[in-house]
Amino acid sequence: MPEPFDTSHAPFDCLTASQVKQCRQALDVAYFRRGDTLIQPGDTGEQLFIIIKGSVEEVSEDGKEVFSHYTTDDLFDVPALLNGTAKHRYRALEDTLCHLLPAEVFLAIYHHNHAFRGYFDTNLQRRQTLMVQARQQQNLAEFMLTRIDDSNIQPALCVASDVPLHVATAQMKAERCDCALVDDEKGDCGIITRTNLLHALVLEGYDQSVPVGEVATRPVISVERGDFLFHAMIKMTRQRVKRVRVVNEHGNTAGMLDLPQVLSLFSTHSHVLNLQIARAQTIDELVIAANSQSKLVHTLFNNGIHTRFVMQLIATVNEQIMEKAFRLLVPEAYQSQCCLVVMGSEGRGEQVLKTDQDNALILADDLNWPDCQQVMETFSHTLYQLGYPPCPGHVMVSNPKWVKTATQWQQTVRNLAQSANHQSVMDLAILADSQPIAGDLSLIDAIQAPLNDTLTDNMLTLNTFVRPALAFRVPLTVFGSLKSSKEGLDIKKGGIFPIVHGVRTMSLEKGVRHTNTFERLEQLANLGALAEETAENLSEALKLFIRLRLRQQLSGEPQSNYLDVAHLPSSERDLLRHGLHVVKKFKESLAFHYHVRD
Repeated sequence: MPEPFDTSHAPFDCLTASQVKQCRQALDVAYFRRGDTLIQPGDTGEQLFIIIKGSVEEVSEDGKEVFSHYTTDDLFDVPALLNGTAKHRYRALEDTLCHLLPAEVFLAIYHHNHAFRGYFDTNLQRRQTLMVQARQQQNLAEFMLTRIDDSNIQPALCVASDVPLHVATAQMKAERCDCALVDDEKGDCGIITRTNLLHALVLEGYDQSVPVGEVATRPVISVERGDFLFHAMIKMTRQRVKRVRVVNEHGNTAGMLDLPQVLSLFSTHSHVLNLQIARAQTIDELVIAANSQSKLVHTLFNNGIHTRFVMQLIATVNEQIMEKAFRLLVPEAYQSQCCLVVMGSEGRGEQVLKTDQDNALILADDLNWPDCQQVMETFSHTLYQLGYPPCPGHVMVSNPKWVKTATQWQQTVRNLAQSANHQSVMDLAILADSQPIAGDLSLIDAIQAPLNDTLTDNMLTLNTFVRPALAFRVPLTVFGSLKSSKEGLDIKKGGIFPIVHGVRTMSLEKGVRHTNTFERLEQLANLGALAEETAENLSEALKLFIRLRLRQQLSGEPQSNYLDVAHLPSSERDLLRHGLHVVKKFKESLAFHYHVRD
């Protein structure tokens, strides 16, 4: 068996040590010249082909239909091994070198290794789940190696032991903390918490003038700065405490760690960020909180958190930031008489990184607000300070076009649905994803109600509305393999947008009120408008596309929609190809359903 065979990539990365040995001992190598046929229709499945170098195409028995195209690290023909007979022809497009794994060895591993077998499942969701589980194991190991340092230590409030209880309580309230370290002349450190104070004053009858040193708990459990964070969590668990003191190399207090914080460092920093947003009293404080969001995204992604959960959490954080900015800038007297609406990916709850502003304002019909436009211009500028760039198309509240009374919005939506031209379709698509986040949320009916009234079962308008979903070609070659330009594979135009807009169109037809694409898919499946398997595959494909794009963006290209396919492992290339075939089939069904012809 040649040593270069790499078992670190899926599906071979889930083999046991004995299975790896079995596999390597059985593997052989074969060379095929350009034009050679590797498998004929009707051949018995005798071996699994794993391409080392070269490319192979899969075609129908008559050679007229091309099904797929395989290249380095790809494998085939699993159906022939499982069913006993090959249905298609495989031929080399260029000189090709392959590993050959005998059928009996493949089938032995297939039937005894659940994870290995699951990789070949045709369900996109189950295949992605296996890959996510592997990443989570890796990220758990990374967490265990994280050290205690200034980035995760909280400041500690220290009081002298002779400070009266009422003074210490006032200091804790002023500092917004629930505990304080107590130092005495002997250097014996203690700790008081809100629970200590409650018990001392209410249950034990201490006077408020009693020194805190008399009610402090000793000893304080300590950890050293530079120790592993995981050790701090173990110490808290063993000692049954929720807080530990962090000391420096000289034994002096460097800060505190509490259990919720340690757990958040393992999972997310979301609750810490939410507290920062809630406590912000000025725009400057809100900017500081908003700047922490990118760190949250990195933490979530690097810990292998489910893509849909990441989007939901980040959407919630974005809403909190914008809602807080709204309350800080809009005079209180007007806040209950208008409604701030977000649209686009933000309105769908599918945004991960901060992108362009897409928002509108709905005013109560009887509202008299002379300074409205000036306040909205300030609001848009503030969102820019918070990291949300202005919309190139000016879809934001600083543009009077997107600030209207409820009655004006109702008429606007009806006019757009009636005209159904290119610009009106774009505006309708934006409004279809409207989500209220601040002010009087009930005002959103001024947009949603006429949308449903005018577009439900309106096949004539929807025939025009759906066309943008069909405008971009799926990035697959005629051989069924991935197709990239020199910039890369545009996953937004080729994969994300066709799903989002196609599902949006179907939801408007069926009167589905949800704005989130995943919720729309679930509802369409419940209504029978989409087969359950189709809805599930579209959902998994969309999550895959978003995750791959996010990883590319986090690597240093925040605005890029292009994937560098050459740097994807073979397992992800295979999933990507599978997902794009799902999109291609979905687009064909949209064109048929809405009678759209090329």
